[in-house]
Amino acid sequence: MAQTYNWSLPFLDPSPSPLTSPPYALIILNQPFSAPLLRRVWSASAWHSCADGGANRLHDTLKGERRASEADPCSLFLPDLIKGDLDSLRDDVREYYASKGVPVVHVPDEYSTDLMKCIAALSEKEKIEGIEYDIVILGGLSGRLDQTVHTLSLLHKLRDVRKRIFVITDDNVAWVLKEGEHHISINHAVLGQTCGLLPVGVASSVLTTTGLRWNLTDFESSFDGMVSTSNHLVPEEKTVYIKTSKPIWWSAELKASGLQDP
Repeated sequence: MAQTYNWSLPFLDPSPSPLTSPPYALIILNQPFSAPLLRRVWSASAWHSCADGGANRLHDTLKGERRASEADPCSLFLPDLIKGDLDSLRDDVREYYASKGVPVVHVPDEYSTDLMKCIAALSEKEKIEGIEYDIVILGGLSGRLDQTVHTLSLLHKLRDVRKRIFVITDDNVAWVLKEGEHHISINHAVLGQTCGLLPVGVASSVLTTTGLRWNLTDFESSFDGMVSTSNHLVPEEKTVYIKTSKPIWWSAELKASGLQDP
């Protein structure tokens, strides 16, 4: 019997709470993102880390979109950890966060990426606390192609190790669906119209869906054949059902208007 999974995205709710169970861990990568998206996922997370140059992005994004009520917005968003080989972290950013007591950890291992180093740090924290966090990765699907492929590869490999890892940019949110049946709750106030199912890391997968504009029935998806891109969510449908024979990436567009403060 196929295993069933239920999915929702409370970290994108207009007033998210960090007191979810399981809690969210935010890992910020060295790729551009907007202040509204940062503030939304930060507020939903109980632990925050920057992978090397991700600290530059955090610092500069907050400085660039400072609110009138915030004399020093960066001091309100202090990560719990900055970790990596630190070849991208600027000196001024390192000095600022170090002066605020943020641990800046240099790991020169070239056989693991900065993202992998942050996930390793989270794993150590989880062992101490006896709980497992769901991970939200800010960035990772834009910019350099090799880095994007690394994100796709890493999450594909971690699908049996960690229960839930989401990747989010200002354009979309995506994650790996393991083989089985999936029920995805759709918040149309936050998600846009376009979505896709991408057979990354597998030769092919057989898909059946409901809740989409163009549903699939025993549809074989592969890079050598057909791929379901540019499908649409349906406004009156609150749940999307996906049955997949192999792991597959699900992506959904984000609405910029859905990230603004209520």
